[in-house]
Amino acid sequence: MNTVAITKDKDQTYTGIPSQKIFLWIAIVSIIMLFAGLTSGYIVRQAEGNWVHFELPKIFYLSTTFIVISSLSMQWAAWSAKKNRTGNLLSGLIITLGLGLAFSFTQFLGWTNLVEMKVFFGGATANPSGSFLYVLTGLHLAHLAGGLLYLLFVITNSIRGKYNSGYNLPIQLCATYWHFLDILWIYLFIFLLAIR
Repeated sequence: MNTVAITKDKDQTYTGIPSQKIFLWIAIVSIIMLFAGLTSGYIVRQAEGNWVHFELPKIFYLSTTFIVISSLSMQWAAWSAKKNRTGNLLSGLIITLGLGLAFSFTQFLGWTNLVEMKVFFGGATANPSGSFLYVLTGLHLAHLAGGLLYLLFVITNSIRGKYNSGYNLPIQLCATYWHFLDILWIYLFIFLLAIR
């Protein structure tokens, strides 16, 4: 009796979708649920009163510019990988890293501005409005830190010449996560501007 051996790429599931992509989308959905819960809690707590209104630090507008541009450079890197343009790939990844670090730095400057405005995270003088702002922006920054670490991994492998048009899954994953972080920040920024 003849048997036919069936081989399967180790990165593929029975659906034909790489398992890493499935795990990434599960993580993204989990993060969406986390921030949906937090922003819902923000609205509910605001309605209860004892809510101090204050202006968002102007530096957050610069943060937003940095992360939007970083999404464009990340997409340039992803397109370059598909076209075997390794020089452009590395340039796009490094620009994205620089803009991601600039975003992080301006977030810290924004928190410094909040302290100068007497908006604190906790303590006797803290208000729920300020606490929510620190939590929302801090959690986003924590997820961005994870993205930066993975971006460093991708840059290292790109320098080693591991990616090309035939294999660029890590770059696709990095781009998907980075675009998600961009969209998440835009949502949070608009939410915080609109619901003060």
